[in-house]
Amino acid sequence: MRHDLGWHLDPGIVFLNHGSYGACPEPILAAQRERRARLEFEPIRFLTHDLSGYIAEARDAVGAFLHADPAGLAFVPNATTGIDTVLASLRFAPGDELLTDDHEYNATLNALRAAASRDGARVVVAAIPFPVESADQVVEAIAETVTPRTRLALLSHVTSTTGLVFPIERLVAELRERGVETLVDAAHAPGMVPVDVDALGAAYWTGNGHKWLCGPKGAAMLWVRADLREGIHPLVISHGANEPLASSTRFRIEFDWMGTADPTAALTLPDAITWMAAQVPGGWPEILAANHALAVRGRDRLIGALGIPVPAPDSMLGSMAGVPVAALATDVEAAAFAQRLYAEDRIEVPITGWPVRAARADGRDAPRAAVLRISAQRYNEPSDYEALASALVRAG
Repeated sequence: MRHDLGWHLDPGIVFLNHGSYGACPEPILAAQRERRARLEFEPIRFLTHDLSGYIAEARDAVGAFLHADPAGLAFVPNATTGIDTVLASLRFAPGDELLTDDHEYNATLNALRAAASRDGARVVVAAIPFPVESADQVVEAIAETVTPRTRLALLSHVTSTTGLVFPIERLVAELRERGVETLVDAAHAPGMVPVDVDALGAAYWTGNGHKWLCGPKGAAMLWVRADLREGIHPLVISHGANEPLASSTRFRIEFDWMGTADPTAALTLPDAITWMAAQVPGGWPEILAANHALAVRGRDRLIGALGIPVPAPDSMLGSMAGVPVAALATDVEAAAFAQRLYAEDRIEVPITGWPVRAARADGRDAPRAAVLRISAQRYNEPSDYEALASALVRAG
């Protein structure tokens, strides 16, 4: 690992898990500290008088990066909160079907199941293979699971456990043709793959700023399409519910103030976007391409060491890659092996049962596979994956 690029990561650890919580470089943390100092210097002025302007500036900058209409953009603490916010605002009828798939994130599937239970609806989980041969398999699996009762689809742009880039544009378009709206879990997308929220046309979209944008923890975005904004409200109902609108909208006022909190993580996202882009001559396109190339190289080194076939086309990878580890049969074994790699080899990498518990038939079945997922960020280098490959070979 390189330690001269601004990150505070422990130099004694081979850190291959940027995908879980990200990592924030020191210059971005310094920008957040400066905002916190201003907040504490005059809290009333900062929070009561100036905050709405600060939020508007940050929203415009983040909206420009995501190609997302700022009028539909709200800041939330994380993408899971974005998912829960939408599901808490929607209502379904008994017998309605909420469509998802078995590559989704455990927390968001829990939220979907809770919404279904609340309203007497049913969660339908499409089976998508892993290893996977093509994006067509993803589209076909989702399309085949749609029925006249399907009301909403919860789908990832980039899957968490298996690290696959789904063909989200094709999925959203296919579902809209069938009268089904999509809630896109784009937790990993900003800063990993190109994002154009407006062109995507999804009903709801949520993504993190603390992962691949390298912003501070507690910074994420929720976007709602214009025709649906009146029906979506924050999880915390505060003064915005009856604040005079003036030149704003109810959506805007409700989400901009949900009570006293530290807003500096969200306000620092424009700094993160700008600072990261300035680190290489080609800006964000170069970062995306370099991280993708390193993830593919690292994946290829691992599957070569394990003697297994390619689990997914290179075109379905961003800055992460999942590798099946056949010898691990349970969630407990997967977690224990990850802890062993950390304790014995000082390698931080997640190994997770797939599908996750919330995607299995009764939540207790054994996973079909254990998946080791590597990440590639600017501080990583080929030797990191060499170290992991050697550790896997030694472990047998």
